[in-house]
Amino acid sequence: MTSNETPQKEVTIVLSTLKDIAEAVIHAAEAGSLKQVFQQIAYVAQQLVHSRYAALGIPSEHGTMMYFEVVGLEPEAVKRISHPPIGRGLLGLIIEEREILRLEHMSEHPRSVGFPENHPYMDRLLGVPVQTGQQLFGMLYLTDRLDDQPFTQEDQWLVESLAGYAALAITGTQLSEQRGRLMLLEERERVGMELHDGIIQSLYAIGMQLQLLKLTQPAVGDEVSKATHSLDAVIEDIRHYILNLKVATYEQQTLRSALQDVVARLHVPDSLRIQISAPDRQPPFSPPVVEAVCQIAYEAISNIIRHADATEAQIETSEDIAQFQMVIRDNGRGFSLSSDSEHEGLGLRNMMQRARIYGGEVVLDSTPGGGARLTLRLPL
Repeated sequence: MTSNETPQKEVTIVLSTLKDIAEAVIHAAEAGSLKQVFQQIAYVAQQLVHSRYAALGIPSEHGTMMYFEVVGLEPEAVKRISHPPIGRGLLGLIIEEREILRLEHMSEHPRSVGFPENHPYMDRLLGVPVQTGQQLFGMLYLTDRLDDQPFTQEDQWLVESLAGYAALAITGTQLSEQRGRLMLLEERERVGMELHDGIIQSLYAIGMQLQLLKLTQPAVGDEVSKATHSLDAVIEDIRHYILNLKVATYEQQTLRSALQDVVARLHVPDSLRIQISAPDRQPPFSPPVVEAVCQIAYEAISNIIRHADATEAQIETSEDIAQFQMVIRDNGRGFSLSSDSEHEGLGLRNMMQRARIYGGEVVLDSTPGGGARLTLRLPL
């Protein structure tokens, strides 16, 4: 057999492996959201080379980690780690150099900076960039084979092949999400125009008729004034709803500025002081989730303005490695959760539904005379 001849058995194995990798990545791309796709790709990489741990990191434009999906660690173990990866050390080296790293002992590399507190012990590393051409989508990190042997050249080749398919899968999923977002924005624009050009104009016409009735029949002036005031309130509510529909994206806003915009869209009386305590940086989740957070804040503050008779309200956000939390409290009259059905209506149900869409929850707590506290929790 000459040197350029390849045994048929080896060709069959290689083609079979490539086919399996392609099918596995295609299946991962059907997982749904970007986060789920990333998790599935990391799982495929782990199974491919039988590593103890695997992760797919997606860098932000600032070089930090926007996503870091881990396989091989229980959620409780992830929560105990003092902080998530921030793209430095060996992880940052792959981001910067876009080269493959295959190390027998990570601690011996000059760029190694160690692990954060409560991080599990890891020794061997296989790191591969996920990219097409010069476009970097992420990095696959695999540590410690289950048989405690070093990663091989064959392992590296398999993960490189997986990374190529993964780049295409990530691109497709991102395009699908963007297309869905554009369709949603177009539908919002259409609904907003119909509300403005149809319903609001009709309500204005009714208001003009009421004003005419007040002029021609002074005896009913007080009742007409009350009706006109109620009609103006309805028009204002619809206009606020249209403004909410026209919020395009939150990609360029910090969490604090997004919440400040929420408050600015409300007619806050001079008697109510609202404080916002939120970080002035990019939110730790995607724009659709930020929008849900802002809509929940809008509904909660709107309820405080209309029902609480409060003089102070606070919006406070916090987060750790596993969870985002927003607490909105006021010093108003409060209510009994068991007897006051006014606060169990559509607004609260909508807030709970928005939270559930992203795996979170909304909890409302209040007592008569003791104000109210609404807590939103979302997993990160």
